[in-house]
Amino acid sequence: MASILIAEDNAAVFKLVSFRLNRLGHETIWVQNGAQALVAMREHQPDLVLLDVLLPVCDGFQVLKQAKADPALKRIPVIMLSALGQENDIVTGMSNGADDYVTKPFSFPEMIARMNAALNRCGAHVAAL
Repeated sequence: MASILIAEDNAAVFKLVSFRLNRLGHETIWVQNGAQALVAMREHQPDLVLLDVLLPVCDGFQVLKQAKADPALKRIPVIMLSALGQENDIVTGMSNGADDYVTKPFSFPEMIARMNAALNRCGAHVAAL
């Protein structure tokens, strides 16, 4: 199963997503700010990152830019998971290298499908519901 880094400053959102992913057999790693996200990406080399945009210290767009510029991290799929759902937010995320962009609130089955699509492109897979 997959190792998934969740960069999310809202504990309730993390607990919900982590609980569902853990029940499917996946390992989740939680960080609460952008600086921690970059450190955890380097340290754990997760199969996928769920990255909130509105993070303290360093926002998700900055984390994404730095990760995609780093040869050791650029191949890790990143899905933006954010309450920011305006067209310009989505375009910013996608144009900076996000593999997908999911807006909150979200459907868990849809998020799993998007995670599978991102992981399939790099040869991994998350179990369906």
